[in-house]
Amino acid sequence: MARIIGIANQKGGVGKTTTAINLAASLAVLEFRTLLVDADPQANSTTGVGFDLHNVQQSLYDCMVNEGKARDVVLKTEIPHLHLIPSHIDLVGAEIEMINYPQRESVLKNILADVKDDYDFIVIDCSPSLGLITVNALVAADSVVVPVQSEFFALEGLGKLLNTIKIVQSRLNTNLVIEGILMTMYDGRLRLCNQVVSEVRRHFEDMVFDTIIHRNTRLSEAPSVGKPVVLYDADSKGSINYLNLAKEILQRNNMTRIPQSERTLTIDNP
Repeated sequence: MARIIGIANQKGGVGKTTTAINLAASLAVLEFRTLLVDADPQANSTTGVGFDLHNVQQSLYDCMVNEGKARDVVLKTEIPHLHLIPSHIDLVGAEIEMINYPQRESVLKNILADVKDDYDFIVIDCSPSLGLITVNALVAADSVVVPVQSEFFALEGLGKLLNTIKIVQSRLNTNLVIEGILMTMYDGRLRLCNQVVSEVRRHFEDMVFDTIIHRNTRLSEAPSVGKPVVLYDADSKGSINYLNLAKEILQRNNMTRIPQSERTLTIDNP
C-alpha cells in the first residue's frame, strides 16, 4: 500500500512543483512504484514530466467532479515505475463545483483509494493556496513535505500552513504527519542563505531535512524540455540533491531499498 506524500506551501515560488516532480522521479529511479498526482490547476507537474496539455484527454478534474476513475486517467511517463494523474486548468472551477458535495474534503482520498495498492508512493503536487483542493490533498496524505526557500522571507506564511495542517490533523486526518521541511534554492556563497538555514533549523530542529536543494541551472532548465532533472542531467547537483532527498525519506520510513549503483551517493549539506 502506497505512502501518500503531499508537497505543500501556499507561498508561491518556493520549489514546490520542482520538488514534486523530482522527488517522484527519484523514487521511481530507485525502483519504487510511484504515482505523481498534479493537483495544481497550473498543471506544471504535468508538462514537467513531458505531457502536452492539449493532448491530455482526462485529468484529475474528471475524477473529482465527474466521478471518473483514477485508473482511467493515469498516464505512463518516460521513467519506468513513474505514472501521472495529470491536471487541467478546469481544476480552477472544481472548488466551486464541489462546494455542496457531502464529505467534500475527502474526495481525493476516495479517488486514490482505488489505486493505492498499485504503488509504493503517491506524491501530490498541491496548488499554492490553502483552498479546498489543498485540503483534499492533506486529507488524502499520510505526510507532508514543506518546501521553504532559503531567503529572507522564508518563514513568511509557514505558520499559517502549519496551522492549517494542525486543523486537518485534529478534524479530518488524525494520522497526518509532517514528513519534513525542505530548504530549497540554497546558494552556499551567500551569507543570508546560511543564516536562513540556521534559523529554520533552530526553530524546527529535527523537522528539517538534512538534504538541501541547491540552486542549479540544470534543475531550472529541465522543465522546459519536459523532463525531471534525473533524465535531463543525472550528474547535476539538482539530480543528486533530489536522489538524496528520496533516500532520506526512505530512511525515515525504514523503507531503504537502494540499487547497488546508487549507494555511493552521499547527502549534500551546506
